[in-house]
Amino acid sequence: MSKETLQEQPSLSDQSSAPRDSVPLFVDLDGTLIKTDLLIESAFFLLKKQPWMLLVMLYWLVYGKARLKEEIAKRSVFDFSVLPLQKEFVEFLHNEAKNGRTLYLATASDRRLAEPVAKRLGIFKEVLASDGHRNLKGVRKLEAILACCKDSAFDYAGNERVDLAIWAKARRAIVVNPDIGVIAAARKRGYVVQRVFDDRPPIAKTWIRAFRIHQWAKNVLLGVPILTAHAFNFSAIAEIVAAFTAFGLVASATYLLNDLLDLVSDRHHPRKCKRPFAAGDIGLASGILAMIILFGAGFGMAVQLSDYFLFTLLAYLGLTISYSFYFKRIVLIDVLLLASLYTIRIVAGAYAIEVPVSSWLLGFSMFLFLSLALVKRCTELIAMQRLSRETIKGRDYQVSDYPMLSAMGVAAGYISILVLALFISDPESASKYSYPDLLWLLCPLMAYWVSRLWLKTSRGEMHDDPLIFSLKDQASWIVFINMMMVTLVSI
Repeated sequence: MSKETLQEQPSLSDQSSAPRDSVPLFVDLDGTLIKTDLLIESAFFLLKKQPWMLLVMLYWLVYGKARLKEEIAKRSVFDFSVLPLQKEFVEFLHNEAKNGRTLYLATASDRRLAEPVAKRLGIFKEVLASDGHRNLKGVRKLEAILACCKDSAFDYAGNERVDLAIWAKARRAIVVNPDIGVIAAARKRGYVVQRVFDDRPPIAKTWIRAFRIHQWAKNVLLGVPILTAHAFNFSAIAEIVAAFTAFGLVASATYLLNDLLDLVSDRHHPRKCKRPFAAGDIGLASGILAMIILFGAGFGMAVQLSDYFLFTLLAYLGLTISYSFYFKRIVLIDVLLLASLYTIRIVAGAYAIEVPVSSWLLGFSMFLFLSLALVKRCTELIAMQRLSRETIKGRDYQVSDYPMLSAMGVAAGYISILVLALFISDPESASKYSYPDLLWLLCPLMAYWVSRLWLKTSRGEMHDDPLIFSLKDQASWIVFINMMMVTLVSI
């Protein structure tokens, strides 16, 4: 085949009136037509319901990838209406079909999953797919295509390096959201590239969103023991910085895991549907690899700190995974676990600098973070109410639960202030401060902040993560700075 550089193609509107192309076009599914991978997605769907199925999947894999795909597909329930499509490419395909061109869906996904996608679009004459015995990928897909078109000319749309073998026999290549180096490899081999479709946002910004670096702000809680234990020295600060980074890396890995498990429910959420995995802006396989690297780096740093800190980080991971796999679907248990995940950061900070954990601090933290967890759920219920939905996808809550949940949340917030007041009035606690009476100023500051959070929530003005809201809220910053000044002056 002769070399052809990427050329400017006619607009889609011009193509709608173009003469019919008699050469059939075979279209890949995963990563091309849809911006996700049905095998990985269905595997995570199954693991979320039954984590022990991971061992069974390894057993199926012994009998070949086609068998693995078939068994997983049998047990998967998909909402195909919310799968992320490559919209510009789909528009191109619709115009090609309108002009009378014959289109085929050729995919390595199992037929049980591929056929509903083809049916949804209604533009494909036939589906070529894996069937439990033959994994239709690479050379095997090429053989199926050649058999279908009886060794005559065809075009092929794909995105992976494995598709290069098919493009070698195709008349023209269409490249959609390609993996790194795919276009360069196609050019080097002299393949005729008709068109490139790529609607992905900048990769660096997308990964930062996936890692949720802004959520690392929660790890500031690791530094609370420095303040309460009056451990103002370079060694303690350095250890807290290392602990902050380790927690951040592990937390980002758990966010990736959570997003991979929640793909279906996220796509039904008005805001979470824009997350990188749910929207298809990052490949699921890349997400799995990044998750493994982050876990390794985070625990590698934790090993350098105290053993108790490492065990606390492992406990945090265990709670997070149990929450993601199971407990997030159980009413009230989920908010108690969320509160524990905040509190455990304070415990980890104390272990990192090797100071005792105050029972007063633990009591205050648990009630305060229970209130914040309930803010999060109430915010989601208000969002569902605005969308005229009665329930939250993947949660055991109803919109009618809002009054009771908000009452519990306000009560928990005020109980945390009561715990703070009891701490201040305790003679043993007061003896650790030069000016303990000044600490009473913390109570009205906390009362204002908690009350304001719940007022914002009831008005529907709250971000679904109250800590992130507070870090962007000027009034909250004024409260935090004043509380810190009061504490430092009291010391």
